[in-house]
Amino acid sequence: MTHPLRLVLVFHNHQPVGNFDGVFEQAYQDSYLPFLDVFERYEQLRIAIHTSGSLMEWLDANHPEYVDRLAGMVASGRIEIVGGAYFEPILAMIPSRDRVGQITSYSKWLQDRLGATISGMWVPERVWEQSMASDLVRAGMSYTILDDFHFKNAGLTEQELFGYYVTEDDARVLNVLPGSEPMRYKIPFQPPEESINYLKYVAEQQPGAMVVFGDDGEKFGTWPGTKEHVYDHGWLANFFDALVANSEWLKVTTPSEAIASVPPLGKLYIPEGSYREMTEWALPAAKINEYEDVHHELEDEGKWHRVSQFVRGGYWRNFKVKYPETNTMYCRMQMVSQRLQQVVERGETGELVDQARLELYRGQCNCAYWHGAFGGAYLPHLRNAVYQHLIAADNLLDQAENRAWQADQQPWVEIGAGDFNSDGRSEARLANNRLMVLVNPVEGGQIYELDVKSICHNLQAALTRRPEAYHRSVLRGPSSGDGGVSSIHDQVIFKQEGLDQRLGYDAWKRQCLVDHFFPAGVTPEEVARGSAEELGEFVLGTYESKLRRSEGRVQLQMTREGRVAGHLLHITKGVTLNAGAAVLEIAYLIENLPNDLHIHFAPEFNFAGLPSGADDRYFRDGEGNSQGQLGQQLDLANTTELGLVDQWLGIDVGLDFDRPTAIWTYPVETVSQSEGGFELVHQSVAVVPHWHLLPDINGCWSVTVKLSVDTQLAEQRMEEVAAAATA
Repeated sequence: MTHPLRLVLVFHNHQPVGNFDGVFEQAYQDSYLPFLDVFERYEQLRIAIHTSGSLMEWLDANHPEYVDRLAGMVASGRIEIVGGAYFEPILAMIPSRDRVGQITSYSKWLQDRLGATISGMWVPERVWEQSMASDLVRAGMSYTILDDFHFKNAGLTEQELFGYYVTEDDARVLNVLPGSEPMRYKIPFQPPEESINYLKYVAEQQPGAMVVFGDDGEKFGTWPGTKEHVYDHGWLANFFDALVANSEWLKVTTPSEAIASVPPLGKLYIPEGSYREMTEWALPAAKINEYEDVHHELEDEGKWHRVSQFVRGGYWRNFKVKYPETNTMYCRMQMVSQRLQQVVERGETGELVDQARLELYRGQCNCAYWHGAFGGAYLPHLRNAVYQHLIAADNLLDQAENRAWQADQQPWVEIGAGDFNSDGRSEARLANNRLMVLVNPVEGGQIYELDVKSICHNLQAALTRRPEAYHRSVLRGPSSGDGGVSSIHDQVIFKQEGLDQRLGYDAWKRQCLVDHFFPAGVTPEEVARGSAEELGEFVLGTYESKLRRSEGRVQLQMTREGRVAGHLLHITKGVTLNAGAAVLEIAYLIENLPNDLHIHFAPEFNFAGLPSGADDRYFRDGEGNSQGQLGQQLDLANTTELGLVDQWLGIDVGLDFDRPTAIWTYPVETVSQSEGGFELVHQSVAVVPHWHLLPDINGCWSVTVKLSVDTQLAEQRMEEVAAAATA
C-alpha cells in the first residue's frame, strides 16, 4: 500500500434549535446511536464526526452515555471531532465577531467535554464567502470542508478534485477539502460496491489521491426509508465490510491525518456559493421552474453535461429577499448582536452578558432562515425558537441595566426611529417593560413585530402564503413508490389529501394593522382565500409618521391620504404604549367619508405561534366562554371583545373595541415541502374586525382597539418552577 487512496469520511449530525424533543430522540434512536453501534465494531476504520452544538447539548443532557462513548473513541484515535460554529449559523449571515465567538466557544466546549483537539470545522450548509476564511483561521481552524461544486465554480475539473487546496484571506491561510458529489449521491442510496468501484477507478487514475465524503448523518436512519435500508438490511455494515476488504489499496482516515500525509494540490480562491441544490433553492420560484425545464431539455438533448459546469444558481443571502420574514428575523438578530457589542464596548461583563451572548448564538441557528427540501422557514416552531432566544438575550441585557420585565422593576417606556429592517427607510420602535413593537410606516403602517417579553414570544412571527416552485408538483399529485430508497430530493409524498385545493397566495404580509377596504357584499370565504377585491390604496401604502412622547406614555401617529373606490380619504392611526403596560392602544380616524360609500373597513390582525387543533387553544368572548378552537373560521356580529387563548403557552391575547364590531377569523395555512413530504402548516390566526362605515355629520368615523397581552398563567408557572428549584 505504497500509494493508497485516502478516503476521508465526515458525518455531519444536526438538529436545529427549537426542534421538538421527540424529533431529537427519534433521530438519536434511528441514526446517531445505531450508527455508532455499527461503527464501533470496525476498529480498523477512522472517521470524523461533526455534531452541532444544539444537538450536542441535547445529547449531553439526555444521553450522556453516548457522549462518553464519543469521548472514548476520540481518546483512542478512532474519531476526529470536527468543530464548527456553536449553534450552526450560516456564517455569511452573522457578524465577523459572532463567527469567531461561535467557533471558539464551541471548540472550548468540545475540548472540555470530549478531550478533543479541534483543528477543523464544518461550514453550515457549506455557504461560503471568501472573506470568511480569515475569520476561521482567527478562530483557530486549519481546515474546512466544502462541496466539489464550490471548486468547479472556481474552474476546476472533476479530475482536479482528488485532494485538497489552500486558500487565504488577509494573508491567513486555510486548507479546504472538496466533498465529493458522486460519493454524496452513492452513499447510502446505492449498493456499497458502487462506491468501491468509483474509488477504485479514482485510485487507478491518480495513485495516492484523496476523496472526501461529507454529508448529513441523518441520511443514515432518519431520512424516509433509510433506517430499514441502512441498518435492518445491513447497508452500513456491508459498506464498512467493503472498506475493510479493500484496505490493501484504500485507507479510511480523518481530515487531519490526510492533510498531514498529503501535500495540497495548489492554491485556490473559491467563489461564494453553497452546494448545488442550495443555490437552486435560493432562486425565485419562477426561476427555479425555468431552470428545471431548461435542465431537462438539455439533458434530453445530451448537452447538459457540457454546460452544467458553467451554470450558477442563486445567492444564499437572497433567501432574505425571497422570504422577507426571514429578513425581519435576521435584522432582529443584528439588533441584538449590535446591542450586545455596545454593552461589551462599555466594559460591562458578567454572567448576564455571557448568558445573553449564548442566547444570541442560539438565535442565529440557520434552519429557520431559509427553505429548500426541508421545512426550514415554513416551520413555526423553528421561527418561534429563534425569536425566543433573541428576546431572551434582550431580556438579559435589560436585566443587566435594571430594565427587566419583572413586576419589581421600575416601569419605563420609550420610542425611537431607525432603519430596523435594513431597507434604507425608517421604522418605529415602541418598547416598555412588557412589550417591544416594531412598526413599518412606509409599508401600510403595519406592526411587523410584537414581542411579549415575559414569555419571549413574537406574536408576529408568521409566514405569508406565496408561490413555490414545487407547487406544480403538488398540482400533479404524489409519485408512486417503487419500493426502493431514494434521496429526499427525488420524492413526491403527500402527508395530507387534497393539498392541491389548499394552495392560496397573499398579496401582503401576514402582520397587524393591514388596512383593507372591501366591497359591501364581500364574503368571509373570499377574505380567507385572499381573493376579496381590494378597493383601497392603504394595505401597502406609505404613511407619514410622527413620534410623540409624554410622561409614561409614547405614541406613533401615522397619516395617509389615499383613494377608496374612487374617493379620496384621509386616515390617521395611532399606536400608543404606556409604561409598564402589556396593552397597545390602536386608534383609527377616517375623514372625508361620503354618505353613500358602501364598503367594509377591515384592519387585519395576524397572531403567530398560537397553533390550532387543540381544545386548550381557543377563541373566547368577553365572559371567557370558548368560541371554538383557534383554527376555526368565525363570523361574529355585534361584539366588542374577542380573545385568543393558548393555555399551553400561558397567554391570552385580547381585542377590545369601543364600538360594536363584526369579526371574521380564519387560519392562515401554507402548503410547504419537508423531508417527509408536502404538508399543510398553520402559520397564523387571522382576526379581521370589519365595519360598514357610517360617517358622522363631519364625514368622520373612528374606532379604538385595545390589544392586551395577559401572561399571568405563564408567569405563575415560572414562579412555581423557580420555587421548586430553590426548595
